Formats: sequence, C-alpha cells, structure tokens
Amino acid sequence: MIKSWLMGASMALVATQAVAADISPLVEAEWLADRLGDEDLVVLDVRSSIDNGGDRSSFEAAHVPGSIYSSYTGDGWRESREGVTGLLPPASRMERLIGGLGIDNNDSVVIVPAGTGATDFGSAARVYWTFKVLGHDAVGILDGGFAGWQQQGFEVASGPSEPGAIANFKATLQEDLIATTEEVESAREGQAQLVDARPEDYFRGDNQSPAASAPGTIPGAQNLPHSSLLSSRDSAYYLDIGGLQSRINGAELNRDTQTVAFCNTGHWAATDWFVLSEIAGFDNVALYDGSMSAWTNDDSRPVAVAKRGIGKLIEFFE
Repeated sequence: MIKSWLMGASMALVATQAVAADISPLVEAEWLADRLGDEDLVVLDVRSSIDNGGDRSSFEAAHVPGSIYSSYTGDGWRESREGVTGLLPPASRMERLIGGLGIDNNDSVVIVPAGTGATDFGSAARVYWTFKVLGHDAVGILDGGFAGWQQQGFEVASGPSEPGAIANFKATLQEDLIATTEEVESAREGQAQLVDARPEDYFRGDNQSPAASAPGTIPGAQNLPHSSLLSSRDSAYYLDIGGLQSRINGAELNRDTQTVAFCNTGHWAATDWFVLSEIAGFDNVALYDGSMSAWTNDDSRPVAVAKRGIGKLIEFFE
C-alpha cells in the first residue's frame, strides 16, 4: 500500500525550496522568479509543436527572462535505432548537446515545457529523466510551464536564445534508471511491476500507435494513464498533486516494488516515471525508453488485449 507520501513530498518541496542552492523536482513559478539571474541557474525551454506548444519563433516572441531554448523534437533528445523510435541517444552525444547549450555539471537546470497539454509535460519529464540518467541531479520542471508563467503574470522577455559559452558537461551514466527489453522480460517473470502510461484505449488494444507493430500491452502491466496525472487551470497544465495518490492507488501500485514505466516510445512514460520516482517517492523506478516500439519489434514477445465484452486482458503472441 502507498503510505502518506503526499504530505512528505509537500514538506520536502517546501524545505528544498527554502534553500537556494537546492532545486526540487517540481518548481513553482514564484520560486523561479525569485532566483532568475542566480549564478549557475539555467532555465531551459524545451517547448515544441507537441500540444501546439510552439517552436523557436514562439520562444523568441516570449519566454522566461534569461532562458535558453532547445527543441525537444528537433534537437536530438531522442533518436530512432534499428526500427525502434524514441530511444535515448549515446551518452557522448548527449554530452555534446547539453554542453553546447552552455550547461555544465555545476549548473542547476529548470526545464520549461509549453504548459499547453499533458503530452507536452512529457517533453519536460523526458528531458528531466535524461539529465538524471546522465548523473545530473540538480534539475527541476516548471509546474504549469511557460503558459502557467504567463498566466500568473510573471515577467516575460523576447529575443533569440543566448546560451552561455560551450561547456564541458560530463555524464556519469545511471543505468538503473533505464530498462532494457531483456530486463522487462525478466520483470514479467519476477516481482517487478510494469506500468503502462498510455490512455486506456491503447492499453486495452482498441487503439495502436504507428510506432508499435501490434496493439495491446505487455502482459501483466497495470495502467496509469499519463494524462490523468495533470489538470488544466486557467489554460495551463499543472501536475495534479492533490489527485496523484488516488490515481496511484487505483492502479494498485506498490512504492516498495521495482517498477518499470513504458508507453509507445518512452514519452508518455516519462511522466509516469517522474511522478512515481520523483514525487511519490517510489524506491526503484526505471523507464523503458524502447517501450512498445521495441517490445513489438520481435513477434515472439507476447502482448495482451482486452477481449470484447469483458474487462480482462488476454495474452497472445503476435
């Protein structure tokens, strides 16, 4: 059973925000506004066309003062390999990408999504997870994104992105945060819990992503739709802190059990990973970046779909 993590998470959030040198996983706009211009604080805007979030020209028209821009969809935060979509690029490539943005290992990074939808939040969650995988813990996500920043009336700047000088960013790979297909196969036979972050129609097999070769889910998975973890307020999307516990309980997830989050291409799953690992305090959560794109790449692996007329999933080999 999930313990009363919500109160603990809230207390930890207040405590960490009271210390300027630290950064919490979820950053409030007021906290960020008070620290703009601080040395070693980088505000990284990653909005893209996802959920009509915008692009570089949108950033140049309006952004958090002092922030820099990197397109989540266009700058190489994910890649395709051997027919699998959404994989984490090699660490050396990520070092060049992040260092090229002027970010070094001593910087604290606040990631700014557009704030225009639940899928858009996954962009920030995936970039956050990437920093964590590379061993960079001083990272947070601006709750509400840029839309929330604007809606709350904080200062807005315009002009091109101006990163600092190219920095020497060095990765220390945290492999325990990445689940391979082989590890997912083992998890099915062990005590780990698999969490499908997709909407229920994908989970049941009524809908199918072009990235996956078959409909359905990994047998034994529980469904925690990523979109259920966010709510819209004044036209901006925020993490639904008040509703997280009931959502997690509804998915029958145990915080002390090894957990693997997945979706179609490791994007929606990043939101589930962020909530379970960074907010709910689950002990051991990994992200399967290959997700159903990788799982269905081999037709010897089973998938489960809902049998019409009944609620239960049935397993078959595609």
